[in-house]
Amino acid sequence: MTASEMTSPLLAVVVTVLNEGENILPVCREIHTALEALPPTEVIFVDDGSTDDTLQKLQEARSTILPGLRILVHPSCLGKSTALRTAIRAAHAPWIATMDGDGQDDPTFIQTMLKAALAHDEEPVSPLVVGIRRKRQDRLSRRLATRFANGLRQRLLKDDCPDTGGPLKLFRRELFLSLPQFEGLHRFIPALMKSYGAPLICIETQHRPRLHGHSKYTNLHRALVGVRDMLGVLWLQNRTRRPPPLAER
Repeated sequence: MTASEMTSPLLAVVVTVLNEGENILPVCREIHTALEALPPTEVIFVDDGSTDDTLQKLQEARSTILPGLRILVHPSCLGKSTALRTAIRAAHAPWIATMDGDGQDDPTFIQTMLKAALAHDEEPVSPLVVGIRRKRQDRLSRRLATRFANGLRQRLLKDDCPDTGGPLKLFRRELFLSLPQFEGLHRFIPALMKSYGAPLICIETQHRPRLHGHSKYTNLHRALVGVRDMLGVLWLQNRTRRPPPLAER
């Protein structure tokens, strides 16, 4: 189903990419297959200032694989969190599913995540569903760095999430847009949404090796930026005041 054929999609699948030209077509094929099990869904890619053929491959995917694909382009690299916000602000659907464009995420898990979210949508605040990556297919050094970061983050932020960096997440659009916006936000979505009262649902997902290319971040870069951002998120948690449900009089 194309975007023009849908009047009110329930879900938007959002993918942010930077120099992922080799991975675009296989990832889009997997998304196309996953759409068959999903309700009306829009697919949005944000090209965050790529310097390779990512944009050309996205246009090819729209012509041959995903006729309704929406392509948004940043003229320069603004960062993953900004790219996410660009896509989510442009989305028409109330529910957002995020994934990476490197082939490590399996989009078929989005169906299970959406079912879990809808089953708990009667709560005062809609849930956040996070895909927990088991049997990580990254290099040993990155797995160790991630384990350390997850442990430190849980100790400080108490977000109850064993894998906050998992790209597969599903949540309400309006909840994401209500969060304080900063580059690095995507690493702390569970902690911030918990501060806003969103219950957390964790679903085990499959993690795969990257199809082509390499990560855009080194372990040292992640550590230095992550610690700084973590302290900022801790401050935000301590300063967030969420009013109780109020009855209109």
